[in-house]
Formats: sequence, C-alpha cells, structure tokens
Amino acid sequence: MVNFINTEELTRWSTPEIKNHILALVKDRQVESLKAKVDFYKNQLAGYFSELSKRNPFPKISEQLSIVMGVWTPIWSTIPFQDILPGRIYDQSYQIFHGNGYYANIARYAPGQESAFWRKFASILPAYDLIVLQKYGIQNEQWYIQNVGIFQAFKNREEPLTIDYADEWFTSIVSSKFQDNSPKIELQQEINLDKMDRGTVKKFEKAYLATPTLEHLYIDHDFRLVKSQREATQRPSYTIAERIR
Repeated sequence: MVNFINTEELTRWSTPEIKNHILALVKDRQVESLKAKVDFYKNQLAGYFSELSKRNPFPKISEQLSIVMGVWTPIWSTIPFQDILPGRIYDQSYQIFHGNGYYANIARYAPGQESAFWRKFASILPAYDLIVLQKYGIQNEQWYIQNVGIFQAFKNREEPLTIDYADEWFTSIVSSKFQDNSPKIELQQEINLDKMDRGTVKKFEKAYLATPTLEHLYIDHDFRLVKSQREATQRPSYTIAERIR
C-alpha cells in the first residue's frame, strides 16, 4: 500500500495534525514483522517524517539534551535489536534518560504470550527483563552514544514491569557498576546472558560492540522521531517515541 498524500497539501497541515496522523497510522502495527515495518515506513510514513523534520523546534543537540530527560515509550520502531527475543511486551518497554549521562532501553519479554493457545502453558514460565545501558553526550555537534552494558533479570510475569521498577533497576545498575564517571568505558568483547543460546547471544554482542548513531528528526517535549544506525553499512532505523513521564 503506497501513501498518496500530496506533499504540497501536507505543508498546510498543522504540526499536531501530522503527529496525530502518524500515531493513527502506526496504531497496532508494532507487532508486525521487521520487513513489514520497513516497507510501511517507506510507503506510508517517510513523507510525514520528512515534513516534521523541517519543523523541528529544537534542531540543536545542546537544546535536545535537556528535553529528552525522563521516560519515553517507543510506540513503533524498525530497530532490529528490539525483536532478537520473542514476546516483547510493548506497553512495558521504556527509554529512560538520566541527567548523569546514562540512557537505558528497558523491556519485558514474555515468550508465548502472543498466542492464546500457548499463553496457558507459558504462564508458569518467568518473564525476561532486559536492559541495554548506554552513555550519551555531544561529540562534534552530534549525539554521541556508547553501549556500556546489557543486563537481564527473570521475573514473575504476573507482576508487570512498571516505570518505577524499571527506573529503580536502571539507577541501581549505574550506581553499583559505573561509579568512576570515566568518559569512555572499555567494553567486554563477550557478554554473559543466562539461559540464551549462543546464536542469540552473538546477535546481542554484535549490536552491543557497535557505536550507534542517533539523530532526532523531530523532537518536542512529548514526541520524538528518531533516526538511528548501528553502523555505517546498516540501513537506518526509525523510532516514534512518546513521553510517559
């Protein structure tokens, strides 16, 4: 399905109208395959992203740093990393920025919960909480992102991963493992993740050892359109995020 929105007509839309239309377009589409989401971006979303990028109220990185502080949820994304594990619960997925230069992507995974048939068997299994920890800052007038750790926890899937718990987990990891405030952290070449097959761990390692890039095509106090890239040879990924705290 191709987006036939007229570019000239789109320039007459208000910014809130474009934002709301984007949210309506992606509603209930996060569960689609990565290929389907990439195609959907090309055919449906690219024009709206392009128009909003021309209206970015905070194009300077120095302005964006203070705006991103807090908790966001990724409404829709084409980042491959997010779907390495099955069973991601999208309303228990958070992006948290702290003022100390650390940033976390945190999500709950509950394999089997996608299917009503398997859900009754999977209910006795623990949920899997994953946090990808990064340092952020400004370098050469661009966002600088450095992966610093991937951590996991097994939890009762009947107890949801709340914002408060996710934020407390994030804070405790930083305070216990990253206290020296070093400008650059040496990464271990292998990561230890329990109860994962080696193939899955290697996928995490490949993403973890990269130095990703991040660009806000559009950012205001409640809404972000993010373009990111794990490495120069990888296709760009796009994320729509809304503030929830």
